[in-house]
Order: sequence, then structure tokens, then C-alpha cells
Amino acid sequence: MAKKLDLGKMGEKQAQVYFESKGYVLLAQNFRAGRAEIDLIFSKDDTLVFVEVKTRSSNFFGEPEAFLTTKQETNIVAGAEAYIEQINWQGVIRFDVVALLWRAATQTWEIDHFEDAFH
Repeated sequence: MAKKLDLGKMGEKQAQVYFESKGYVLLAQNFRAGRAEIDLIFSKDDTLVFVEVKTRSSNFFGEPEAFLTTKQETNIVAGAEAYIEQINWQGVIRFDVVALLWRAATQTWEIDHFEDAFH
């Protein structure tokens, strides 16, 4: 099994590939503002999409998306506000969650994309 950090980085890369295959353009990766970190930031059409990636190697303790806390959501929103101000964005924004489950036995990813997951 991959180390936790390695698995997380692999999950972020897989999420990036997933979004790019859907026509999204990557603008930033691991954007930091104070205590906030946003895993991936994309644009598509007139929408800016802030993505939190949750990666697990097992769902024994629950699905990956269940590990997003209210505090993390608050930090992501704060980071998004900083990014929006930095680029002077005037359009639509959205917060998505991508849950990835690594199936080691089959060497495959299980991906769930939750659009507009929180505000």
C-alpha cells in the first residue's frame, strides 16, 4: 500500500486528469492562503471551481467524502475568497468534492464527483 502522502498526491493527480478530461482548465494546485489550502482550482466556461480531493485506500471506516469536516469547508471558502480577490474574479464559483478510492487488488480508481458540494 502506498504511504498516506503518496496516496493523497496520486489522488490529486487522478482528480486533475478526471477534470481535464471533462474540459476543465487547471488554474492552480495546492493554493494556500493563510491556513487555507485548496487542492485544485479549475475554470470551465464562466465558472471557477474549487476542488477538495479526498483519497482513501479503503472504505472500511467510511467513504472518502465523509471525511470532509465543517472546519475544512470553512478554510476552503476562506482560501477561495483570497483567490477570487487575487485574480479579481467576477463570475460564478462552485465548490466540488472528488472522492477517490484506490482499489489495490485491481489497480484502479473509484471516482465520485460531487458538484456544488457546499457553499
